[in-house]
Amino acid sequence: MGKVAAKLKVMPESPDVDLDRLQERIEQGLPEGAKINGFERDDIAFGLVALLPTVIVPDDAGGTEAVEDSISNVEEVESVEVRNVGRI
Repeated sequence: MGKVAAKLKVMPESPDVDLDRLQERIEQGLPEGAKINGFERDDIAFGLVALLPTVIVPDDAGGTEAVEDSISNVEEVESVEVRNVGRI
């Protein structure tokens, strides 16, 4: 069984969101078998910063939909977008 790495772009609801706390909530809400392999941050505009987590999921998990759904349901997340996906 292989693994897939997905780079996501997570937009918070506002510039006032505590990004450290948001990262914790994202990690806690991941589906079973998925794990975060690091976060980057991207300054967007006017103080808004996007989180760019790299998520590792098993190849048989059926893609990144479960991860996207779980992150979308985290409080203070505005949107989730898949930026890049590749095998490890």
